[in-house]
Amino acid sequence: MLILRRTGWVLLGLFILLNIIVAFQASRFTYFYDNPEKTPAKKAEDYTTGEKLNAAFFGMKLKKSVVSEHPSVPYETVRLTNEYNQKLEGWYIPAENSRGTVILCHGHASNKSKILCETEYFHELGYNTLSFDFRAHGNSAGNICTIGFRETNDLKAAYNFVEKGNEKNIILWGVSMGAAVILKAIPEHGLKPTQVILECPFASLYDAVQGRLRSMHIPAHPIAELLTLWGSMERSMSAFSFRPSVYAKQLTMPVLLNWGAKDPRVLRHETDAIFENLANSRKKLVVFENSAHQSYCVNEKSKWQAAISGFLQVSPKPEGKPVAARSTP
Repeated sequence: MLILRRTGWVLLGLFILLNIIVAFQASRFTYFYDNPEKTPAKKAEDYTTGEKLNAAFFGMKLKKSVVSEHPSVPYETVRLTNEYNQKLEGWYIPAENSRGTVILCHGHASNKSKILCETEYFHELGYNTLSFDFRAHGNSAGNICTIGFRETNDLKAAYNFVEKGNEKNIILWGVSMGAAVILKAIPEHGLKPTQVILECPFASLYDAVQGRLRSMHIPAHPIAELLTLWGSMERSMSAFSFRPSVYAKQLTMPVLLNWGAKDPRVLRHETDAIFENLANSRKKLVVFENSAHQSYCVNEKSKWQAAISGFLQVSPKPEGKPVAARSTP
């Protein structure tokens, strides 16, 4: 009896310790520290063994991503405002006789300078583009990120900016977290884009947590469940109900879904679940056989450009005189 009692206390102590560790991790995963020294971010996959062990016990100390490059064509710097009155920085690139406007949404721990390959190709195709930093990313305000749960309000601010310019043809493009934001924002805010392009969105936030642990070679269970639970409580959000694969049922416009076959974070069954739920018959899934969780525009450029131009049914416009742009305060 004494042995059973002692064993019970040991197990209880271990359970409490595990929850303390996981609570730390959940807080760190959704918080980006200010980065005045502009230190480049490191991917979880690139962590050393020591760094992975430290992250396993104390969580990853994420710093705000650095805007390291700028568009090679004239652009305007715009300021958007979300529901918390946080200032979000965006780049608007006008096109001569534009075919419409593409709003681009980057991924977790990234920023608008990391999607310049995609941005500039859409501009080459003849579209205005608006890329912006989500809250707590790049040059935007804030430190707390909800992995797409509340970032839908950031996208709504960008959508409103474009809509105020009387744009009738708005296309949404997003990668990873940015793609999940699009899937949630369309039904949540009643957005009406004409077409949508999604790249490696996770099927649920719970799946995304498992994917992050998998990329660091950390056993998913029960850590994923506890991380999602603590993240819900710490950030006051319904993390388990954040399911982009379910929101896909409400996308009635044409959708292009891109996925990398070597992706360790987003698995094929997640991609298939999203694709099957898309409500429009004009939907297409393109698999990039040589890509992981990365930019297909950079890694498989020709195939990606063919997929994009084919879906939009347009070809690059011949180079003309650059459209003048201004920087707004």
